[in-house]
Amino acid sequence: MHVRRSAAVLAATVVIGTAAPAVAASPSPVPVPSGLYGSTDPTYDGVWRQSLALIALHRVGVGPAAAAVGWLAGQQCASGAFAAYRADPAKACDAKVMVDTNSTAAAVQALSALGGHDPAVSKAVTWLKSVQNKDGGWGYTPGGASDANSTSVVIGALNATGADPAEVLKDGKSPYEALLKLSLPCADGGAFAYQPDKKGRLTANADATAAAVVGALGLGMASAKPGTATDLTCADAARPTPEQAAANGAAYLARTVAKEGYLKSVLPGAEDQPDYGNTADAVVALAARGGTAAAAGPLHWLERNSAKWAEQSGPAAYAQLILAARVGGADPRDFGGTDLVKQLTATGPTPAPAPTPTPAAKSQDDSGTSVWWMVGAGLAAGAGIGFLLSNRNKRKQP
Repeated sequence: MHVRRSAAVLAATVVIGTAAPAVAASPSPVPVPSGLYGSTDPTYDGVWRQSLALIALHRVGVGPAAAAVGWLAGQQCASGAFAAYRADPAKACDAKVMVDTNSTAAAVQALSALGGHDPAVSKAVTWLKSVQNKDGGWGYTPGGASDANSTSVVIGALNATGADPAEVLKDGKSPYEALLKLSLPCADGGAFAYQPDKKGRLTANADATAAAVVGALGLGMASAKPGTATDLTCADAARPTPEQAAANGAAYLARTVAKEGYLKSVLPGAEDQPDYGNTADAVVALAARGGTAAAAGPLHWLERNSAKWAEQSGPAAYAQLILAARVGGADPRDFGGTDLVKQLTATGPTPAPAPTPTPAAKSQDDSGTSVWWMVGAGLAAGAGIGFLLSNRNKRKQP
């Protein structure tokens, strides 16, 4: 997760699964709408953090408040696109409103996951397709050069709507082809670059790699899941598949986090400073490609060290950690002793009440034992077995 230094820098660095910069929570100079998660200035990240919060809550089975969903849906422009934040959504979007692919794709993933917003989602996807670059990818703003991060978050949006990213073509090229052009050979680490530099050279970027691994697998924030357990090795090919490029990128991430257990900040003068947000993204990428065991190291590091960062950074940080926990195989409600779900919901409107179970006809066996009691007993036994396995696994870890 890159720290925001300006709107332009944010535009160049927003990534799939990442949150707003890690800044101490302080009163916002901009009035924060009641339906929005977080209390800090939403100018540059309102739609992004709201989308992440809604996706994370959906993934743990928490129904968000109608006001929270309504706020996000109300940010959409008539074109279908979303900007980072619109203070007055009743005012029509004009040329001065800077819409972007990342906010739009994140909102698509959130609204698709929640359901009931098909027209809005369809318009947003139509807009995203209309600004696809000739190389098959997307930049942060319409017409901007394709980058690994923006292309990946749009792939996540396409996946969320049931579309096959391989079939979303511009001049015969798909988003996967754009990502493959940004993948490095194994001799250079197997990572992904964010974009080519001015001389067309590619430089490994852990932030972009975490995003691109998930994107190359055709997944997004709402759909990332643990992959099959496998050794992560880099293997070159004359024509690598997206899956192989994802494996190469995951192998790069595994090597990068092996020593300290986290990704380091890329900011000048912060060489030894952990980057919590990008580490959370790496957990998702590693687990999605190599299974939960591949993500265990950085996931456990986050469990031990991320609480203060998340408290300072707010809702998107909590959402990132929830996604990392869900995909990495940890409990978001007991993440290093922190209930991430409770912490996230505390930053926004009270979630919708859980639906009251419909009374079912009591079914009993011949001995008069309730079937529901038997199910509960089975769940309790399963929980006990899980507890024993968890403790055994913890004892095995160095």
